[in-house]
Amino acid sequence: MEFFIKNKIVILRTLGAMMLIVGFSVHFWTVPKEGLSANAKAAANVARMEARAAGKSGQAASKKSDSKYLEEFKNIQAKQLEYLTIFAMLFGVGFLGYSFMPKKEEA
Repeated sequence: MEFFIKNKIVILRTLGAMMLIVGFSVHFWTVPKEGLSANAKAAANVARMEARAAGKSGQAASKKSDSKYLEEFKNIQAKQLEYLTIFAMLFGVGFLGYSFMPKKEEA
Protein backbone atom coordinates (compact mmCIF):
# COMPACT_ATOMS: atom_id res chain seq x y z
CA MET A 1 0.00 0.00 0.00
CA GLU A 2 2.87 2.33 0.80
CA PHE A 3 4.32 1.68 -2.66
CA PHE A 4 1.13 2.98 -4.31
CA ILE A 5 1.01 6.07 -2.12
CA LYS A 6 4.68 6.83 -2.72
CA ASN A 7 4.45 6.39 -6.51
CA LYS A 8 0.91 7.69 -7.02
CA ILE A 9 1.89 10.36 -9.56
CA VAL A 10 3.91 7.95 -11.71
CA ILE A 11 1.13 5.36 -11.61
CA LEU A 12 -1.55 7.92 -12.57
CA ARG A 13 0.53 9.29 -15.45
CA THR A 14 1.29 5.79 -16.72
CA LEU A 15 -2.38 4.79 -16.55
CA GLY A 16 -3.39 8.01 -18.27
CA ALA A 17 -0.93 7.53 -21.10
CA MET A 18 -1.94 3.89 -21.51
CA MET A 19 -5.64 4.77 -21.63
CA LEU A 20 -5.01 7.45 -24.27
CA ILE A 21 -2.94 5.04 -26.36
CA VAL A 22 -5.63 2.35 -26.09
CA GLY A 23 -8.38 4.84 -26.94
CA PHE A 24 -6.63 6.20 -30.01
CA SER A 25 -5.49 2.79 -31.25
CA VAL A 26 -9.00 1.31 -30.96
CA HIS A 27 -10.46 4.39 -32.63
CA PHE A 28 -8.13 4.28 -35.63
CA TRP A 29 -8.43 0.50 -35.86
CA THR A 30 -12.23 0.63 -36.10
CA VAL A 31 -12.61 3.69 -38.34
CA PRO A 32 -13.83 2.54 -41.76
CA LYS A 33 -11.29 2.72 -44.53
CA GLU A 34 -11.87 4.93 -47.56
CA GLY A 35 -12.78 2.95 -50.64
CA LEU A 36 -12.50 -0.78 -51.16
CA SER A 37 -9.43 -2.85 -50.50
CA ALA A 38 -7.92 -5.08 -53.16
CA ASN A 39 -9.36 -8.16 -51.46
CA ALA A 40 -12.88 -6.68 -51.39
CA LYS A 41 -12.64 -5.80 -55.09
CA ALA A 42 -11.43 -9.30 -55.94
CA ALA A 43 -14.22 -10.89 -53.89
CA ALA A 44 -16.82 -8.73 -55.65
CA ASN A 45 -15.42 -9.70 -59.06
CA VAL A 46 -15.47 -13.41 -58.15
CA ALA A 47 -19.08 -13.11 -56.93
CA ARG A 48 -20.06 -11.39 -60.19
CA MET A 49 -18.37 -14.08 -62.29
CA GLU A 50 -20.02 -16.88 -60.30
CA ALA A 51 -23.41 -15.21 -60.62
CA ARG A 52 -22.97 -14.76 -64.37
CA ALA A 53 -21.94 -18.41 -64.73
CA ALA A 54 -25.00 -19.50 -62.76
CA GLY A 55 -27.24 -17.39 -65.01
CA LYS A 56 -28.19 -14.73 -62.48
CA SER A 57 -27.89 -11.02 -63.10
CA GLY A 58 -25.02 -9.05 -61.54
CA GLN A 59 -27.35 -6.95 -59.40
CA ALA A 60 -28.99 -9.91 -57.67
CA ALA A 61 -25.65 -11.44 -56.71
CA SER A 62 -24.28 -8.26 -55.18
CA LYS A 63 -27.21 -7.67 -52.80
CA LYS A 64 -26.56 -8.12 -49.11
CA SER A 65 -28.07 -11.18 -47.48
CA ASP A 66 -27.87 -9.84 -43.90
CA SER A 67 -31.03 -10.08 -41.87
CA LYS A 68 -32.38 -7.14 -39.92
CA TYR A 69 -31.24 -8.76 -36.67
CA LEU A 70 -27.68 -9.09 -37.93
CA GLU A 71 -27.70 -5.47 -39.12
CA GLU A 72 -28.98 -4.33 -35.73
CA PHE A 73 -26.30 -6.41 -34.00
CA LYS A 74 -23.57 -4.82 -36.14
CA ASN A 75 -24.90 -1.35 -35.37
CA ILE A 76 -24.93 -2.08 -31.63
CA GLN A 77 -21.36 -3.40 -31.80
CA ALA A 78 -20.21 -0.27 -33.62
CA LYS A 79 -21.85 1.95 -30.98
CA GLN A 80 -20.21 -0.05 -28.17
CA LEU A 81 -16.77 0.35 -29.74
CA GLU A 82 -17.41 4.07 -30.16
CA TYR A 83 -18.36 4.41 -26.48
CA LEU A 84 -15.33 2.32 -25.45
CA THR A 85 -12.97 4.65 -27.25
CA ILE A 86 -14.65 7.74 -25.80
CA PHE A 87 -14.48 6.40 -22.24
CA ALA A 88 -10.86 5.25 -22.64
CA MET A 89 -9.83 8.69 -23.86
CA LEU A 90 -11.77 10.47 -21.11
CA PHE A 91 -10.25 8.27 -18.39
CA GLY A 92 -6.80 8.79 -19.90
CA VAL A 93 -7.19 12.58 -19.88
CA GLY A 94 -8.66 12.41 -16.38
CA PHE A 95 -5.77 10.37 -14.99
CA LEU A 96 -3.21 12.62 -16.62
CA GLY A 97 -4.97 15.79 -15.50
CA TYR A 98 -5.30 14.58 -11.93
CA SER A 99 -1.63 13.61 -11.79
CA PHE A 100 -0.58 17.16 -12.78
CA MET A 101 -2.84 18.95 -10.28
CA PRO A 102 -0.89 20.51 -7.40
CA LYS A 103 -1.43 18.65 -4.15
CA LYS A 104 -1.88 20.33 -0.77
CA GLU A 105 0.94 19.55 1.59
CA GLU A 106 -0.30 18.13 4.87
CA ALA A 107 1.69 19.01 7.97
